[in-house]
Amino acid sequence: MTRHITTTIHPDTEFVILENIYTSPEHPLRQRDLALIAGTSLGMTNSILKRLVQKGWITVKKLNHRNIQYAVTIDGANEILRRSYRYFKRTIKNIMMYKDAIDRVIQQAKRRNYAVILLVGISDLEFIIEHSCHNHGLPFLKTVDTTTARQALDEQTFGIFAETIPEYPGRAKPPPNTLYLSGMVLRNTAAPENSL
Repeated sequence: MTRHITTTIHPDTEFVILENIYTSPEHPLRQRDLALIAGTSLGMTNSILKRLVQKGWITVKKLNHRNIQYAVTIDGANEILRRSYRYFKRTIKNIMMYKDAIDRVIQQAKRRNYAVILLVGISDLEFIIEHSCHNHGLPFLKTVDTTTARQALDEQTFGIFAETIPEYPGRAKPPPNTLYLSGMVLRNTAAPENSL
């Protein structure tokens, strides 16, 4: 009895390989290089390259008995453009979602008479927080020291903890004067109801 094993190739892995071939025309990448970049085995990379050839997204040119050169076709370049556009659209949508959620939290903090917003840690969303503070007339401070920050949080200071900091340990809900971006990012929803 013959068993057929089918492997599922993640579309992002395929895209990583396609994009790296496209961006490296002067320095052609070997299969081993592509496997390392994509984080896949050499065999899986070989399968992905064959699939990309079948789809008409890349061409293969044998330089000699040991070296092969890959080139992205026009259809492959169009696929990169299409996926990049989708990724860009999804990123903008997420930024708008986080902007709206963070803005609501800062607006509520101001209504509850918090005088300062303190960002704790390094956050990719810092520019959104700072912009919202500016729009609502609240001072924006930041620190990377979580211990000092937790001690600084008082009735005047609202703390926003970066997405790399897990929610408050040992409690069902974070303290009322804090927002943990990690919880917001994990839930991928608007501002959490326990944020204020």
